[in-house]
Amino acid sequence: MKHYIFGAISAIALMGAAQAQDNLVIGHSLSPTSHYGVGAQAFLDTLAELSDGAFTGEQAPAGQLGGERDMIEGLQIGSLDLVITSTGPLGNFVPEVLAIDLPFLFRDYDHARRVLDGEIGQELLDAIGENDLVGLAWTENGFRHVTNSQRPVTSPADLSGLKLRTMENAVHMAAFEGMGAAPTPMAFPEVFGALQQGVVDGQENPITVITASRFWEVQGYVTLTGHVYSPAIVLASPILFDSLTEEQQGWFREAAAASAAATRAEVDRLEAEGVALMRENGMEVITEIDRAPFQALAAEAAWPVYTDRFGSELIERIVAFE
Repeated sequence: MKHYIFGAISAIALMGAAQAQDNLVIGHSLSPTSHYGVGAQAFLDTLAELSDGAFTGEQAPAGQLGGERDMIEGLQIGSLDLVITSTGPLGNFVPEVLAIDLPFLFRDYDHARRVLDGEIGQELLDAIGENDLVGLAWTENGFRHVTNSQRPVTSPADLSGLKLRTMENAVHMAAFEGMGAAPTPMAFPEVFGALQQGVVDGQENPITVITASRFWEVQGYVTLTGHVYSPAIVLASPILFDSLTEEQQGWFREAAAASAAATRAEVDRLEAEGVALMRENGMEVITEIDRAPFQALAAEAAWPVYTDRFGSELIERIVAFE
């Protein structure tokens, strides 16, 4: 029977960490062929190699273990081993992380990756570690874009009245309210069905997720707004991680770094090919828009959600990072 309920951890308590980890499970919300799937497999392969086969495992993809918030809660109580998740729901557990979900904060991929791989990223991982979670490495979804089934979106006025699924994230919801849409928070496994049934008109995700989820089957229009850079993260259960030796913890961190590198490489590939793929499958893709009106409205509405609570120091450091 597959250990989807943390059987490995119980075994640790009885037999010791080195003996027990024969079937770790790493959960995520996308298909096994997605960028998350590529990253999960890189994690498992690297960990098996570093440990000479003492640690092996398998993926639980496509939301098999629940939505991302459900999986994060599972890590905290020890019912899950490892999760690759977007940062959207993570802000409900570690509010400081909301900063990196602010709209129009990062200039480009290079800026975002260097910030998260550096001192600022480590500070946020440390904050995660104070909230019954273990942040192993920052990985990636990509810049987020808007899709919908109703009309082309070329200005904020075109968003008016559209019911858009967002992550369960106060910053994202405020941004879309500011731009005139009607944000509807929803766990990712529910999104395709909600779009298909007309419960919501659209959603927003990176090209990597749009293509992996085949949203062209239920969406006719995509606008490359690039409104938010969407990091992802490799998380471990503290119950699992605290049971490991220092050397074993090092293996897990190395495996997470390998996972992030593989995921980012796959994001780069999918970004390069994704626009053509969406068009081939019938979507109208709008690549050129004036982002300034989107930026002004989204930032005015969303940034205070963070700054009113935590101040602006971290944001200013990110913006100034060269």
